[in-house]
Amino acid sequence: MTDPAADADKPSSGPDSDDLGVPVSVRIRERIQAARKRFHANDNISAFIEPGELDALIEEVEHKMRGVLESLVIDTDSDHNTQDTARRVAKMYLTEVFRGRYVQRPTTTEFPNVEHLNELMIIGPIRVHSACSHHLCPIIGRVWIGVMPNSHSNLIGLSKYVRLTDWIMSRPQIQEEAVTQVADLLHEMIQPDGLAIVMEADHFCMHWRGVKDTESKMLNSVMRGSFLKDPNLRREFLALIPDKNA
Repeated sequence: MTDPAADADKPSSGPDSDDLGVPVSVRIRERIQAARKRFHANDNISAFIEPGELDALIEEVEHKMRGVLESLVIDTDSDHNTQDTARRVAKMYLTEVFRGRYVQRPTTTEFPNVEHLNELMIIGPIRVHSACSHHLCPIIGRVWIGVMPNSHSNLIGLSKYVRLTDWIMSRPQIQEEAVTQVADLLHEMIQPDGLAIVMEADHFCMHWRGVKDTESKMLNSVMRGSFLKDPNLRREFLALIPDKNA
């Protein structure tokens, strides 16, 4: 005979029964912490998001964004312009501007360097859109990538450089770290003799707020391998980049 009290102590067999009432963000955070992984603003956490949880996360962010608008003393009940703002912002953050945090790396086909190419290749400018992790203001700019392959390098298609760069940039970033992340990813995939990244960007945390300087840009670079060791190669790469102010 079944003991009802004993059955009451057994967990339900439903897939989310143990998580009832727990916000989805808390469940994801606990998985990341249990794995002892980092979840900074510019980290990808897609490995810890289960099917259906991204939609639930949008709902949670929407709810909390309504609270932000209320604290800003905006009457979203009668203001027709902001009635759906919380939902729009939640979807924008999770499926567009910060999408690179929540989706897996774009699939790429890598193929061997059959022809033993060993001459400088330059890809760019790649138009990039990101956001400053300090104020969540836009960062909009361009990236140039220089690759010095060797006979053992893996090659990837031109569009894949764009997709991979966008995946890194579609997160809250600071420019210095973003360029390094792009370099790390491409170096791991291609294994070239040399890799160079140059990024030039407008930062709206300067244009829109603070000093409101609308002219200043930030330009930085990362050099790896032969680009770091060979000043002639480095000069060639920089000389071949079209006028960055054009």
